[in-house]
Amino acid sequence: MNNELKNSGFSLIEVLLAIGTLAIGMLFISGTFLTGIHFATIATERTIAAIAADEAFAKIRLYGVSLTNPNLVVDQMTPFEVVVLNPIALDEFAYPSTKSLARKQYYWSALCRQVDSNPTNRLVQVTVFISRKVGNRSTYPGGAQRPVPVKVGVSTVAGAGNKNKLTINVSGEETFISGGRTIADNQTGRLYRVLLRDADAPNIIVLDRDWQGGLSDSVWVVPPPLGGGRYPCIAIYQKVIRF
Repeated sequence: MNNELKNSGFSLIEVLLAIGTLAIGMLFISGTFLTGIHFATIATERTIAAIAADEAFAKIRLYGVSLTNPNLVVDQMTPFEVVVLNPIALDEFAYPSTKSLARKQYYWSALCRQVDSNPTNRLVQVTVFISRKVGNRSTYPGGAQRPVPVKVGVSTVAGAGNKNKLTINVSGEETFISGGRTIADNQTGRLYRVLLRDADAPNIIVLDRDWQGGLSDSVWVVPPPLGGGRYPCIAIYQKVIRF
């Protein structure tokens, strides 16, 4: 009987196996929590982006677009600040609309393109970019103090099977566009999702669908801050507005 009692406990190997199994399980569980937090953050930002975009479109209607501005044409997109009808303060591009600078966590910017060359047509395609605030001291290409889209020259890649590929023409600008970015064709306003940047040729990007622009064209994209950092643009929205 004493022998049976002595041999009824767990051995050291069994305890170590149990601890190892528990540790592996906890690693998987913690990874699931981190993934859940990541996707919850993305969902929250996209919800806020939709609200910020609605406010941006309302402000664009309020301040108006000058239909007689020579920069507002059919075959190119122009920053809203260039064609705005009434002067607009820089604070109006921040969200939420509050006097406290600390509470302004998002920015919006817009590009405008005339839908029809007919002077009696008052329709304007408006593309709004919603971006997160990335540090008070961050600066962006062109000296901008907030995330704004910049124009990048591109050209098509010759050869079969390359209809969804573009070459970035200017050296150094390939860092503006990476996988996961959304770009807008300057001439038509069409939006494309960038799947990846070619590992062997960093100046070549692969799109989610065939390119429908010209052989030599340009696209708009919100670049990351100078010196590197998190990609600021959260979402892009488009509307056709009658002014």
